Amino acid sequence: MKVGALFSGGKDSTYAAYLASRENELSCLVTVLPASESSYMFHYPDLKWTRLQAEAAGLPQLFQETQGVKEEELNDLAAVVAKAKKTYGLEAICSGAMASRYQKERVEKVCREAGLACLSPLWGVDPERHLGSLLRDRFVAIVVSVSALGLDRSWLGRELDQAAVDELVALSRKYKFHAGLEGGEGETFVLDCPLFKAAIEVLGSTTRWRGDSGVYEIGDARLVAKPT
Repeated sequence: MKVGALFSGGKDSTYAAYLASRENELSCLVTVLPASESSYMFHYPDLKWTRLQAEAAGLPQLFQETQGVKEEELNDLAAVVAKAKKTYGLEAICSGAMASRYQKERVEKVCREAGLACLSPLWGVDPERHLGSLLRDRFVAIVVSVSALGLDRSWLGRELDQAAVDELVALSRKYKFHAGLEGGEGETFVLDCPLFKAAIEVLGSTTRWRGDSGVYEIGDARLVAKPT
């Protein structure tokens, strides 16, 4: 099938796109840009840098702005999905939903109304297994936001290597949050993966911390040759 990927630049949507590309034709990336981080549906931090990821992957990308108002933002998602279907002849949309029934059901509704199949290759996957798969498949991702007890500012900008994954899993068990950061406990940004023909190098960043949550803002970045 010709598939468009709902794409935030984070580990889950990127890995879902990668899985979809192994069995289908990945035709485009679809990114919704919420006006604030209060969106119930969409990732917020560092979305402007998804352009570099799309360039690295050699894929066209469609953007749609939204005010991020609960339920109303689905109209904006429907609009860009319809545009992607028409522009690229899509037959399906894939998403990185793992455990959020709220998000999965709404994406499925939008796809159903657009006459598209909805692929959720990560749905129900054990988060610890998923983190292991990311490492096995050479995904390089950094943490760009945290908002859960047990995750302090030292996590911002940290690469999810084996040591970080082990620590994250231990903290998730202790503090009872989703190890895959599915419930808004954190967000990530992928710097390299098998989909990319080049890697992303962060040249500058700013960390904002507010009480018990924080964001890692990428200020400058560029594409570089992949390490050999």
